[in-house]
Amino acid sequence: MKVLVIGSGPIVIGQAAEFDYAGTQACKSLKEEGHEVVLINSNPATIMTDPGVADALYIEPLTPEFCERVIAREKPDALLPTLGGQTGLNLATELADRGILEKYNVKVLGTPLSAIKKAEDRESFRTLMREIKEPVPESWIITTESELEAVLDVVPYPCIIRPAYTLGGTGGGIANTREELWETGRKGLKLSMRSQIMVERSLLGWKEVEYEVMRDSKGTVITVCNMENFDPMGVHTGDSIVIAPSQTLSDLEYHMLRTASLKIIDALGIEGGCNVQLAVNPESFDYYIIEVNPRVSRSSALASKATGYPIARVAAKIAIGKTLDEIDNQVTGTTKACFEPALDYCVVKIPRWPFDKFGSGDRTLFTQMKATGEVMAIDRSFEAALMKAIRGLEVKARDLRHPKFAPMDDTELKAAIKQPTDERMWAIAEGLRRGYSVDEVNRLCRVDRWFLRKMVKLLTVETKLADARKAQDVSGLAELVKEAFLIGFPSPTITSLLLGDEAGLSESYRTRVAEEIEAQKVMPVFKMVDTCAGEFESRTPYYYGTFEQEDDARRPTLV
Repeated sequence: MKVLVIGSGPIVIGQAAEFDYAGTQACKSLKEEGHEVVLINSNPATIMTDPGVADALYIEPLTPEFCERVIAREKPDALLPTLGGQTGLNLATELADRGILEKYNVKVLGTPLSAIKKAEDRESFRTLMREIKEPVPESWIITTESELEAVLDVVPYPCIIRPAYTLGGTGGGIANTREELWETGRKGLKLSMRSQIMVERSLLGWKEVEYEVMRDSKGTVITVCNMENFDPMGVHTGDSIVIAPSQTLSDLEYHMLRTASLKIIDALGIEGGCNVQLAVNPESFDYYIIEVNPRVSRSSALASKATGYPIARVAAKIAIGKTLDEIDNQVTGTTKACFEPALDYCVVKIPRWPFDKFGSGDRTLFTQMKATGEVMAIDRSFEAALMKAIRGLEVKARDLRHPKFAPMDDTELKAAIKQPTDERMWAIAEGLRRGYSVDEVNRLCRVDRWFLRKMVKLLTVETKLADARKAQDVSGLAELVKEAFLIGFPSPTITSLLLGDEAGLSESYRTRVAEEIEAQKVMPVFKMVDTCAGEFESRTPYYYGTFEQEDDARRPTLV
């Protein structure tokens, strides 16, 4: 069978490189099964468009006109649209609407376009959720400017604007006044492929949780991973720090939301990967369904790397008719794709924004994504994974200290904690460092108290190290240095906190610090990511480094 795969196009703000990862996996997966792959993608600067990934490659604009020319020339039997992000989904929908797929007898693989429309169209999705008795926020569907004008004095403020058929929240936003709703709503109507927006009751401050789920054509469904946003509702999930698996949900909440996610993917009839986003009231068991991505999303790439479960590869095999119990788990080599992954570690993702290159850009974060990439860290605890992810950002701040916030007075700092920006994490750390209570910081930013308490643990160790420097106290230094290593502090941060700029420190103190850091240095050991938390033997796991004692790495035997 000859399959046409649509890529996601260029890497732009709001659409990062995660779709290239998914598309490359899909092409390789199809070729594994003996199918011929034709790829159309307008971006030559990706792995997906490397020679050898596809049998035929077209670096052409992702428009119906160019796509029809490729179809006419290559005569593919089928089209796989769900691995190229929203770009691929929208293009496939346009090709179907114009009758191009029917004209050339091209079959859509995987999730049917009817299911995609049901998930993407705000009115259809809202209706379906009500049919299956899943809660959705109070909302208004708008398709014209006159309809928008009619609701300006009806909707409660603040409200959320969500355009249909756009990626990364493009054209959406938060409106606090009727003027802002009019402005953002008109922009959303213009940018939506179907000229449709949904104006929704605000859930600002609620927790945001995602479930990555898979379903095959026989109706077998599994949860690959669930993720929890550090930032509350009001910040696009692509711009939020994300933790997997969720850390603050009770067992009852976890299974309640999991059941809802599996019910939704079943009702939609998705065949492949699907991402369900939910809002959870931190003070009760109330929740709402926010939206569903009926395709591999940027969260799928994160979930794949976090769990070792190759979502795009499995989704491509489901698209050509395989079922989850027929697809091998490549990592273990002994189990099938119908086994839900188990995590015995914590994953932290922090987005990477281009503000260091665009210094005059507005750093405020809201429902429209601004990040162009992300870093991901794996460790045994949230604290260690957070510290590792901060270092991975390759910005000036290498730990929880940031020179921008230390000189601020309390009024400025509280405003920085309240306003979501790419630097808010460091503002929160500075507030906690000054002695703001966890409850006070929670009231300002709505970040869950559990995460704030974990940050306090890191700051407590930071304070101990700084106090030892001020007193030039070497008693207990060995235990303190070891404690810092084990919670996730790297050598440069420990050295910096114990020595500062070194002015006024005695030579004997500096020498003792260097000796203790070298003596107490906890060398990293390696732990496995094997999709099954050690439950089954794993033939090809991968590893992450952590400061612990027991090493899981298999050392090669030299002959």
